[in-house]
Amino acid sequence: MNQPHGPDHLIVNPDIEEYIESFPALGDEVRREMESYARENGFPIIGPAVGRLLYQLTLISGAEEIIELGSGFGYSAYWFGKALSVLGRGRVVFTDASSENAALAEEYLSRAGFMDRVEIRVGDAAAILDAEKGPFDIIFNDVDKEEYPPLVGKAYAKLRKGGLFITDNILWHGRVLSEDDSPATLGVREFTRLLYSEPGFYSTVLPVRDGVSISLKL
Repeated sequence: MNQPHGPDHLIVNPDIEEYIESFPALGDEVRREMESYARENGFPIIGPAVGRLLYQLTLISGAEEIIELGSGFGYSAYWFGKALSVLGRGRVVFTDASSENAALAEEYLSRAGFMDRVEIRVGDAAAILDAEKGPFDIIFNDVDKEEYPPLVGKAYAKLRKGGLFITDNILWHGRVLSEDDSPATLGVREFTRLLYSEPGFYSTVLPVRDGVSISLKL
């Protein structure tokens, strides 16, 4: 495999990413506060480019039942909640192992006016997914990377036909092209192999930010 330009090689030219994000974004002061919080605290978020993609896919698909696997402090839930508010229906199930993250998310999402569309669950994301009856229209995956592989089968089982399984960090800062054998990198590689091997999914990887896979359940 070709060696990337260092362990934190950016998939998109930083100048291009800055250019894309320079345009006015859908949002309000709460979203900007969340982005500032992430920058100041080194907290990884999907960013506005991927956020807009989630918003758009939710509206295009008319999703009503959404679950996030690994929600952090609610940034991705913000974008889903915003789309569901436009649609005037549906819910997004927020999952995170940290009660502190959940409390912060509830604060932000309440101020944004989206808590009527969000259900907060604290605990292991995969276990929460297993306990949900489903089916879901969208499952968004952003858990720890070493935990990615089993989610291919779990997500497939809980999606409706025509539903979307969306995963962030699928290119993992270019480490997928390196000789890195850390659990996180191995997890992303194995997940991608399983994703493309699943005949019930039609999957595409978009080189947006750190890479986003979109899998349609056939």
